[in-house]
Amino acid sequence: MTFNRLLFKAVHVGRVGSRSAFTSSKPDTVNPNWLRVGLAFGTSAFLWGLLFKQHSTDVHEYKVRNGLE
Repeated sequence: MTFNRLLFKAVHVGRVGSRSAFTSSKPDTVNPNWLRVGLAFGTSAFLWGLLFKQHSTDVHEYKVRNGLE
């Protein structure tokens, strides 16, 4: 089989055997999923907290190593 025939079969099977996950249902903007919203914001706040903690630790270590503190 040539490369073009293999490519054609792969594209044809891919289109027939699947549907787009993005068009299966529209998001409900009137009643959002509050658990997912809370998890998203909570995760973001947790990661920012870790970032600030790591930054202050790094700054303290820098000052100690360079004799600034």
